[in-house]
Amino acid sequence: MMKRNITEKLIQWKNRGNRKPLLVTGVRQCGKTYILKAFGKENYQDTAYFNLETDDTLKSIFQHDFDVKRILFELGSLHRGQAIQPETTLVILDEIQVCPRAITALKYFSEDMPELHIIGAGSLLGVAIRDESISFPVGKVDRLQMVPMSFAEFAEAIGDGNYLEGIAQQPLNHPLSDIYTQRMEQDLKLYYVIGGMPEAVQCWIDTHDLSEVERIQDNILRDYADDFGKHAPVSELPKLHQIWDSVPVQLAKENNKFVFSHVKAGSRAKDLEDAMQWLVDAGLLIRVHLTANPEIPLDGEADATYYKVYMSDVGLLRRKSRINYRTIMMGDRDFIHFKGALTENYVLTELISLGIYPYFWRSKSEAEVDFVTDSEGTISPIEVKSADNTRAKSLHLFCHRYEPEQAYRFSLKNIADNMDGTTRVWCIPLYCIYRFPEYIRLIWEQ
Repeated sequence: MMKRNITEKLIQWKNRGNRKPLLVTGVRQCGKTYILKAFGKENYQDTAYFNLETDDTLKSIFQHDFDVKRILFELGSLHRGQAIQPETTLVILDEIQVCPRAITALKYFSEDMPELHIIGAGSLLGVAIRDESISFPVGKVDRLQMVPMSFAEFAEAIGDGNYLEGIAQQPLNHPLSDIYTQRMEQDLKLYYVIGGMPEAVQCWIDTHDLSEVERIQDNILRDYADDFGKHAPVSELPKLHQIWDSVPVQLAKENNKFVFSHVKAGSRAKDLEDAMQWLVDAGLLIRVHLTANPEIPLDGEADATYYKVYMSDVGLLRRKSRINYRTIMMGDRDFIHFKGALTENYVLTELISLGIYPYFWRSKSEAEVDFVTDSEGTISPIEVKSADNTRAKSLHLFCHRYEPEQAYRFSLKNIADNMDGTTRVWCIPLYCIYRFPEYIRLIWEQ
């Protein structure tokens, strides 16, 4: 079984005294169904799983009223032929977004049967939640977002968890020996190729054939595009495909701010914004907004009209960009520029896997820091380098202008720290980003 960090959060939800029905969102094929079934098997006497997308008869159960006892009886005793016991059965309503009344019903389960353990999940649940026609149970549900496998989860899955354990035992300021750096750098290249989609990872574990991995990735990308036609408004379909196909091209540009006129000549933001929002709500794309004035909270200083756009999985970005896996594994001098964009995308997804949603900073003089976070109540600028070159004039300018307590350079350079004025600057290997919260906590410990 693949270990996923979300399992611990699911256990916390199960044990919470004021537990509410849970909604789990996440991009299609990131492993939601697998992990929820495994969670049920390991933590409950019984798991009642229902897929609302593949079984139309289930939708009718929610059409009459919101009598939770009736709904539970029909789901359990009638539909699956086994009664649901609120205290010992986990109920999973998968692809719940296709049945809006099932989403609304969670409110009544929260109010009338709080002892029931019930989870609604969906790959396009983020899209459904924004639909104003759906009576969303505000304040009556807990929520979790699931993302593709992080690098640490990937390394654990392919059998290198012992290296992660060894790194975790090292002091945060202690450079790593070659026995760690060589293996982790190789694993990182492999992660850039495969990414964090569980099916692609499992394919590598089973076959060690990267051409087979690419076949899986192609299928996933086709499935995503098919979702546009099945679930998005017809009027938005051309725009969705145009934006989706433009992301790798825009990331490859030197100034990779997302420009709508680059999607289609003459296009304006107001023409494409709804389609962009659909892709973001579906979890396929991630926006990172500009903050010109890095003060807490960053959200209050963000520019909603100025942003970069990334994909939710670095392996899918690599495949969609038609970069051959040999280019990543062997290196290529002609790959230098896009390698930087790929590395930025990787860093972003790693931060999001930690629950950190960053911004980026740009000054009028065009100095730019790739990411800025206010995690743990402190401003943390982050410069990203794809290799071991850590010259970063923009980070230096940021540190002298705003004097943050700590700043970070993520690269292939080994662990080190130095002072830039009053700021402690940490060099952290790209494969150690999962330890980033530990470095932030050093501020409060000191």
